[in-house]
Amino acid sequence: MKITHVRVFQVEGVMDHAGTFWEERLIRPVDIYPEHREEGATWLEPHGPDQYRIVAHFVEIGTDAGLTGIGGPMPADQAFIIATQLKPLLIGHDPLAIERIWDRMYRYMVHGRKGVVMMAISVVDCALWDLKGKWANAPVYTLLGGPTRTEIPAYASMLGYSLDPELVQERAQEVVSQGYAATKWFFRDGPTDGAAGIARNLRLVRTLRETVGPDVDIMLDCWMSWDVPYTIQMADRLEEYHPRWLEEPVLPDKIEQYAEIRRNVRIPISGGEHEYTRWGLKELMDAGACDVLQPDIYWAGGISEMQKIIALASAYDLPVIPHGHSTPATAHVIAAWPQTTCPIQEYLVKWNEIHQFFLKTPLKPVGGKIVLPTAPGLGMELDEAKIEKQTDIND
Repeated sequence: MKITHVRVFQVEGVMDHAGTFWEERLIRPVDIYPEHREEGATWLEPHGPDQYRIVAHFVEIGTDAGLTGIGGPMPADQAFIIATQLKPLLIGHDPLAIERIWDRMYRYMVHGRKGVVMMAISVVDCALWDLKGKWANAPVYTLLGGPTRTEIPAYASMLGYSLDPELVQERAQEVVSQGYAATKWFFRDGPTDGAAGIARNLRLVRTLRETVGPDVDIMLDCWMSWDVPYTIQMADRLEEYHPRWLEEPVLPDKIEQYAEIRRNVRIPISGGEHEYTRWGLKELMDAGACDVLQPDIYWAGGISEMQKIIALASAYDLPVIPHGHSTPATAHVIAAWPQTTCPIQEYLVKWNEIHQFFLKTPLKPVGGKIVLPTAPGLGMELDEAKIEKQTDIND
C-alpha cells in the first residue's frame, strides 16, 4: 500500500449559538502591554443573530488501496506547511510505516522541532493513525495496546466562560449536575494587575470551592502569565481552597522557574502544554518542574510521539493528562494506558463545540465520562451537511 494523495482543504460552516459565545478570555503573556490587556475575546466571526462562522482546515491522506485518514482541524499556517513542505515526504510511501514517516519529517524539518511545523507534523501523524485503524478495522487505541478501560473520566475545562461570580456559581453548579467530578477555570489577572487583580483571582477560586463543595476537584490555569514571586504569593493564598493543580504559571522556556515554584508551594504544579516532543518534555521531567505533564497530541508530535512521552513519564512516576485540543485523539491515547499513568481527560467545553463542529460523530462526555468509540480509526469522518463551502489548499 502506498500514499497516492495528500489533500489539504478548508471548510466553512455556520454554528448556531444563542447569545455571546466567547464571554471572557484567559490571561495571556502579552497582556503585560496595556494595548493587549484590554483586548476582548473576539475569536469567532459573527454570521448573524445567534450564529457564528466556523472555518477549519483538514488533511486527507489517501492510498492506492482506497483507504484514507483524516487529520485536523488545524489553522491555516499548519495547513500551508503540510501542503507545501510535508506532502512531498508522504507521496509514494507506505502509510503503515508511521515511525519511518515521522522520523523523516522530523529530520527534514529540523528547524521546526518546536512550534507550528511540529504542530503540522502532529496533524499528519494523527491522520496516518486514523488510516491505520481503518486498515486494521479497529479503533486506534487497540493498535496502541489498549483498551485499559471502556470509559475515561473527564474534567470540564471552562475556557471562554464569564468570571462574573454569579455566572461562575451557575456554571459550576451545572457542571456538577452533569456528572463532572472536576472542573478547570482560567485566571484573567496577573502580576501587572495589582491588588485588585489578586482579589479577583481569589474571588474566582473562593466562589468555585463554595459552589462545588469539597469533593469536586478544581484546577486553575495561569496560562504562562505569572512569575515566580506572584505564583508563590498566590499559591499561599489559594492553598485553603485545595486546588488539584496550578497550571502553567510561567512561560514554557523558564524551566528552572517552574522548578523553583514547585519547591516553594504546596499546590501541585502542572505544565507542558506548550512543549514539544519527547526531548522537550524530558527537560521538564529532569528538572523536577511539574507534578503533572500536559503535552498536546496535536502539537507535541502526534500520537506516535505522545506514546514515547507517556512512556518516559511513566519511568518518572509522573501522570500525563494531555491538553484537550483533540478529544478523539486524546481519548484513544489515554485508553491505551493505565489509569495511574493517564487518569483523566480534559474536555474544553466551548472549544469542542468549535473543534468538533464538522465531525460526523463528535466525542462528548456523558455523565462526566467519555465512553470509548468502537469504530475503526479515530472517528474523524466529516459531516457534509455542516460544510457550506470547501476549498482545496494547493501546493
